[in-house]
Amino acid sequence: MLRTVTMHEPDVLYYDGSCPLCQREMSHLARMKSDRLELQDIHDLPPSDDIPDKAALLQSLHLRRGGAWVTGLDANIAAWQYTPIGLLWRWLSWPVIKPIASWCYHQWAVRRYAKRYPSTSEPNTRA
Repeated sequence: MLRTVTMHEPDVLYYDGSCPLCQREMSHLARMKSDRLELQDIHDLPPSDDIPDKAALLQSLHLRRGGAWVTGLDANIAAWQYTPIGLLWRWLSWPVIKPIASWCYHQWAVRRYAKRYPSTSEPNTRA
């Protein structure tokens, strides 16, 4: 009996390779991850129509799973699931914790982007 093996493309985590904190986390992730996850520095990407623009990618983590996108804290949690310690990250997605953790991640991501890329950041016009 001949068995057909379907090869799936790895999921891709897009990260800001010029950010020291991002580099440090990706270094740890790279040492532990399986081959089913690829790490992609946003600054090494050629322009493409099938991914979000560079500014959007730089504003938060993006994980591409097949044709679907996972962003922000969810992308971070999902990426660590490709490691032996992924279970340690799952608590961040618990219903009681996730809204707070997502808010904290979003606040950090907005500030990080504004600090690293001030000329491309939109000024906060809210009162």
